[in-house]
Amino acid sequence: MTSSLQTDIASIQSIGSVPTILKAVAELTGLGFVCVARVTQDSWHSCAVLDQLEFGLNVGDSLDVTTTICEEVRDNNAAVIIDHVSENDQYRDHHTPRMYGFQSYFSIPLYRPDGEYFGTLCGLDPKPAALTKASIQNTLMLFAELISRQLVNEVRINASESALSDALETSQLREQFIAVLGHDLRTPLGALLNGTELLRHHATPAAVPVLNRMRRSIERIAGLIDDVLDFTRGRMGGGISLNMRHEKALHLTLAQVVEELRAAHADRQIIAVLPADLSLLCDAARMGQLLSNLLKNALVHGSQSEPVHVRASQVNGIFELAVSNQGSPISREVVAKLFKPFWRAQGQSPSEGLGLGLFIVSEIAKSHGGTLDVVSSDTTTSFIYRYRTASFVERRILARE
Repeated sequence: MTSSLQTDIASIQSIGSVPTILKAVAELTGLGFVCVARVTQDSWHSCAVLDQLEFGLNVGDSLDVTTTICEEVRDNNAAVIIDHVSENDQYRDHHTPRMYGFQSYFSIPLYRPDGEYFGTLCGLDPKPAALTKASIQNTLMLFAELISRQLVNEVRINASESALSDALETSQLREQFIAVLGHDLRTPLGALLNGTELLRHHATPAAVPVLNRMRRSIERIAGLIDDVLDFTRGRMGGGISLNMRHEKALHLTLAQVVEELRAAHADRQIIAVLPADLSLLCDAARMGQLLSNLLKNALVHGSQSEPVHVRASQVNGIFELAVSNQGSPISREVVAKLFKPFWRAQGQSPSEGLGLGLFIVSEIAKSHGGTLDVVSSDTTTSFIYRYRTASFVERRILARE
């Protein structure tokens, strides 16, 4: 059996309605044998079978096509329906009824999506049956049309699944390429950064501003690469990598992030409340990255004339980090899209980044087992990260005992 024939049989087998159609045809006509056949110029193969006569044909079995009436249906592109062979002038002496021993018979053509002949919906029985009755004949034609339409849908589904599989494979290869490229770019960037630092120590006063701009550009490129690497890790199933430690001075890491962004946005006011007793099992560097991305987002999208507030607290075993800014409210529709990769607010300039900042924030939150909420009123928008500490878990365990 050729692969194309196996595919054709599988396409009929995959149509869930075919067994029901065969059963309905048998009940409608009273015929004991009904099947869907694939008919070519030189072959006849059964693709689906309902055999109550013990005719002996199973799915995939073949007949000599020259011994079948389906060959005539193929050549004439027209159905053949016989109530009673012995009373039919055209078929009473035909070799096929004598060979297979039937008196009632029908064979209706089936077509591929492009109109090409596929085969037949056919049936037979040793007893006569009123198959040419208009209501029965029309119903048989309808069932054949339904199977032909399902063949159309099956081709479309297979094409869609193939395209989806190709797109998924391409996407995975693209993300793997990005991950490798991002990793390999770190080495030359590190060399550029070290070279810039070395030049600054021996530069003339006039060259220092240029070297400072070069350093900031290199750091920006490095930050973009880090974002892309974090994105590909998340998309490829690895998730954001963490180096979990018991941090007893987390406020220092968070304060450093605030100071860096104050220096970068000297015209803006950042009010930070970071208690010195923050103690948390976490990846401090990732927590700093989470705060940095949230704070940058607030500085870019918040009111340029109002301060941005950063508040951290640890109460009753719940660590909470909130970044709030004044400005226009965020709609629910936009909130639902904020943490999607590469998403940008309408009108946002491409120069403001890759659109990965909030996606990475959400991945860091998930990796730590925390939650991230957005609360937006008419005047204030807050991004709030919450994380259950070890003491919270311990109290829950003690409460159950």
